[in-house]
Amino acid sequence: MKYFASVVLSLLAVCVYSTFSTAAYPDKAITYTIPFGPGGQSDIEARRQQPLLEAALKQKIVVQYKPGGGGSVGWAELVQQKPNGYFMTGINIPHIILQPMARGNAGFATEDIVPVAFFQATPIGLAVLKDSPYKDLAAFIAHAQANPGAMTIGGSGTWSGHHVAHLQLGKMSGTEMTYIPSTGAADSVAQFLGGHVQALWANSSDLVQHADKIRILAYGTKKPFVGAPDVPTFESLGFPLYASIDRGVGLPPGTPVEIVKILEKAFLDIATDTEIQKRMIEEGYQPLAMGYEESKAYIADMVKQWEPIVKEFKKN
Repeated sequence: MKYFASVVLSLLAVCVYSTFSTAAYPDKAITYTIPFGPGGQSDIEARRQQPLLEAALKQKIVVQYKPGGGGSVGWAELVQQKPNGYFMTGINIPHIILQPMARGNAGFATEDIVPVAFFQATPIGLAVLKDSPYKDLAAFIAHAQANPGAMTIGGSGTWSGHHVAHLQLGKMSGTEMTYIPSTGAADSVAQFLGGHVQALWANSSDLVQHADKIRILAYGTKKPFVGAPDVPTFESLGFPLYASIDRGVGLPPGTPVEIVKILEKAFLDIATDTEIQKRMIEEGYQPLAMGYEESKAYIADMVKQWEPIVKEFKKN
């Protein structure tokens, strides 16, 4: 009986402590890690969110960077942190799915990451410089078919959304093209604009930003991208290729739901602000506002969609 009473008291103490801890959250600065280099889409959005999160949570938000491995270095760090809500990391679909599937040991498992929210998407497009001899996708593919391996195309990371789009187009078009990965979107764009690669897989926001210097051959969307309605989709040109990067934020495994919900509200209040959504669209983004439960279901669905694609390319 004494043992039973002791166990009950211990459980009550844990519950009281848990309630107290959560009620006090947050009571110190929160680290917001970007798993890519500075200057890319994840960084730009985190910087937009930073002052608004600080106002909502009444605490300082410290943005830092942990690039490498197409995001896997940052996510491997995330899942090792204490699940107390003071360390969060930007997450991307399909990256958090592709890395463990393709690498086997990426330092984290997709299910280890607790999604707080998804707040933004950027369709992926294929572009060449304005002075490129390739006026359309047909000319680009024809050259690649006639010169196996000679065409160099930049992109952000290995086993990223850009990399898999590259593999898919190669398979669909029967071409062999050389993919040149970088540590993040900003770096890949700089390499491309500097003439170090002949073409670029890039996110819509980068392509819209540099529209005066480049020619976008196609977007991986079902319908024409609202930010560039005159650019054809890959599907309309005979290639059923659909590619997008969805951005959000995640927490370590075991984070109490009460803490997740506090952060979810802060992020969704920003994501649903009409002025912020308007600015996102102007900058070439597609606004999203998916909370914790919807994000979990979305990730589970995307895992099922990407699994056969990764298996196919890993065999080759």
